Amino acid sequence: MEDLDYWLQWQVLVCAVIIVLPTAIAIAIGLLRKRSTAGPKPVDMWSPCWRYLHPRWLLFYRAFAFVTMAFLLYQTVAAFGFFVFFFYTQWTFALVMIYFALSTIVSIRGCKIHARKSTPQTGEGDKFLKKDAQETNNGTTSKSNSDPDDDQLGFLENLLQMVYHACAGAVILTDVVFWGLLLPFMSGENFQLTLLIGCMHSVNAVFLILESALNRLQFTWFGLVYFVLWSSAYIIFHWGLHACCLTWWPYPFLDLSTSSAPLWYLALTLVHLPCYGLYVWLTKAKHAAFSRMFPHAFVRSTQF
Repeated sequence: MEDLDYWLQWQVLVCAVIIVLPTAIAIAIGLLRKRSTAGPKPVDMWSPCWRYLHPRWLLFYRAFAFVTMAFLLYQTVAAFGFFVFFFYTQWTFALVMIYFALSTIVSIRGCKIHARKSTPQTGEGDKFLKKDAQETNNGTTSKSNSDPDDDQLGFLENLLQMVYHACAGAVILTDVVFWGLLLPFMSGENFQLTLLIGCMHSVNAVFLILESALNRLQFTWFGLVYFVLWSSAYIIFHWGLHACCLTWWPYPFLDLSTSSAPLWYLALTLVHLPCYGLYVWLTKAKHAAFSRMFPHAFVRSTQF
């Protein structure tokens, strides 16, 4: 537990402003945001972006990713204890696992809807998906014949969208910091890179990028709000622990006692932009490349 003199240092106040300001802006943007008329539809939550791929294959992939990540997280906790949840890596890994759990549930519901609306003779290239894909590619939706509930996202679907955006930036940040910043300075007698540690810092990104190559979810710059809030929650969590019971920091650059702390916190805040921007670029590259290479098979998201 840190004493009062620790929290009254000038750098603590500066670091607090660096964290609180973007957090407050993110909350304000989230509260003031108006719904877009071209927002995602419930069918986008569980339909693949490939016209002739049955939704059950996306369901199988999501379930497989969830089970695999749950197993890896279990092995990590069994080997190192719950102590691992002091690290941002495990926070992000658990968040991606939660995303795949939510998306699996949404896909199960979607497959039930798909089964009700499909005819027995249509197979995987059924009329329901073809019609929806054509409406998506043409940027139009038939309002007269559609059920209003079909165009409204429920709580689970909205939560899925928020978690998806937070995961995207977090996995890039986690893996880039580990492989590019921490690992080069951690190699030695006190640290050994094992297969389990390597998987924890790579499988999350691999699974999420493959998910993005299969799904039809929108991915916009607005989602940066959720990424910022996720990272802010992690920082505030550790500040709370240090205010009541801890003196050890999981990452040296989070230590508030050094005069360079504001520079580290500012750098960590700014790095969110390129990390999230990289994933935005990946999704745009996906639509640009696949729509040219597979114009009849690829279904563009409603945002493009």
